[in-house]
Parts: sequence; C-alpha cells; structure tokens
Amino acid sequence: MKATVNGDNNMNRPVLTVASHEVPLPRSLSDGARAALEASDAAPRVGFPEVDDAEGWRAAIERQRATEAGFLDSTTTEQLAGTFAVKLDQKTVADIPVAIGTPNTWDRHDPRVVLSLHGGGWIQGGGGMVPVLALMDAASLGMRSWAVDYRMPPEHRFPAHLDDCLAVYRAMLEEHDPQSIAVSGTSAGANLAAALMLRARDEGLPLPAAVAMWTPAVDLTGDGDTWHTLAGLDPIIGPHMSTLMDYYARGQDPRHPYLSPIFGDLSAFPPTVLISGTRDGLLSDTVRFHRALRRAGRHAELHVFEAMPHGGFDFVSPEDQERGAEIRAFFDARLRH
Repeated sequence: MKATVNGDNNMNRPVLTVASHEVPLPRSLSDGARAALEASDAAPRVGFPEVDDAEGWRAAIERQRATEAGFLDSTTTEQLAGTFAVKLDQKTVADIPVAIGTPNTWDRHDPRVVLSLHGGGWIQGGGGMVPVLALMDAASLGMRSWAVDYRMPPEHRFPAHLDDCLAVYRAMLEEHDPQSIAVSGTSAGANLAAALMLRARDEGLPLPAAVAMWTPAVDLTGDGDTWHTLAGLDPIIGPHMSTLMDYYARGQDPRHPYLSPIFGDLSAFPPTVLISGTRDGLLSDTVRFHRALRRAGRHAELHVFEAMPHGGFDFVSPEDQERGAEIRAFFDARLRH
C-alpha cells in the first residue's frame, strides 16, 4: 500500500497496487451471458473529451446517437411492439415527449403504471430509443409504462434532465394514485429516479409506492471501490467516466443530492429494489445506496448477479430474465391494484 494524490478532490488517499491477472468466465453462466461477455470484451472501450471541449462533446454525442439510429434502422418499433405484445402510444407533457407502452393483456381496471427513465450517461438513450424502453418495461413488468424523453446535452445540461422527469411525474400524479405508481431507472436513469424522489419530496409531492434502481450512479464524486477495482473488466464503467460526470454536473458541487443522491436525506425514500452484478463498475454505488437506505430505516432489497457487467448481458439471457422478474415481483407486492 502507498499514498497517492486523488485528482478529483486533491486529497491524499491510500491505494493498493494489484498485479495484472486473467479473469476467467464463470462456468455457471448461461450461454447467452457468456456470449455477451465475450462480445463486450472484444468491443472498443468508450473514451470522452475533456470537460470544456464543447466541439469534442458534440461530436461524441453525435457518434453515440448514430449508433442508436443504426439499431433503430434495423429494428423498427412496430416490429418490437409485435414481439413484446405491447401497444405503443405517444403523448406530450409540458413539451416533453413521453412514450406509453400498454401490454396487450392489460386489464383496464389495473391502475398500475411505471415511470421509466432511460440510461445512457445523461447523453444518449433518448429520441427513438425511448419508445423501445416503454415497450420493454411494459412487457417485462406487466403494467403500463410512461418512458420520458428528457432533454440532454449538448443543447441542455443539468438540471434540465431532472426538471423534465419531475414535470412528467407531476402529470402522472394528476391521473394516478401515487400508491399505484412505480419509478424505474437504469444507470443515469437510476440516478434520475433517486434524485426525483428527493426533488419531489422537497416540492411537497407524494412519493410513489416503489422504486427500481438497476446499476445506479448515485455518487458523482466517483468514490466507489468498484469504479477502480473493476476498471477494464466492466466494458463501460471506470475512472475514465469522471469526465462524463463532470460534464453532466456542469460545475455544480457533485455532492449535491440532486446529482449524487447518496448524500441526500433518504428518510422518506419509497421501498426500493436495487440490481447490480459482480462485474458492474457501479456495484459499489449500488451496494452503498442499499446500505444508506437501510441506515435511514427504509425498505430496500439488493440483488447482485454473477459476472453481470453494467447494463446486463443481452436482455434475453436467463440472468436478465431473472433480473426483470425480481423487479416485477417487487412492484407487484407494493403497488395498489
């Protein structure tokens, strides 16, 4: 062990030097999970510009959106709606596009609905990908989904994302009993889900019956252990992501609860299920938030999947199906029918 300077907050912190070593794939993984890990290992790692490189960020965001457009060119939402057996509608709430997924088997007397917040590092996952999220969540959770196409960079920065999520949540409360509402988010979407709970409470709004946070980013100081211990193993999350978090925060204190909800008052937080994996760079954020909720006296469940990286495997592997089933069971037990 030796001491070094941590660049993010200019404080000395002890570090451990770990020798390079090979990490085999566990034998217990499904074929789908194994194939997904092998594919991710071969994929190029993501890099980001310096925080103040406006043109570099614009180009990086355009590349990310081009990748999404390529997916949407090959798989239309109409095809996915048929595959998932979900009806897709669109609405606008305070100028914010919202995609609504309704399972074909939905009973019109079932009041349950989930507010779905997409991931993508606060810079991608919007636009045409939002209807895909509405379809997937409606199918996986067996209830209607409102998926929010919140504003993002380079045109819009913090707190535009959270403002939009709050506006849609307000509109949802006008139509639904809060005890029939769930909120679900992945990665940056889980960050927004947690921040939304704190913001809604601060503004005197009733909170939903349950929250699901899959691989949440809840500490934008990057202090979690697995940011470093899993760097290079998780294909997405690692210390290089610090510039993305700084870009999203746009000079605000990263410890502000609306940016890093783990530093907020969690005493009124709804029942929450948290999901991560042993190769997820945000495993530390996930387990730390679970412990923070437990210390605050709140109900929280934690599920950690073997070898699962950030964002899961392939969405159809047995492990991914189990993940979805855990969230669905959690919501089924807590939302008013």
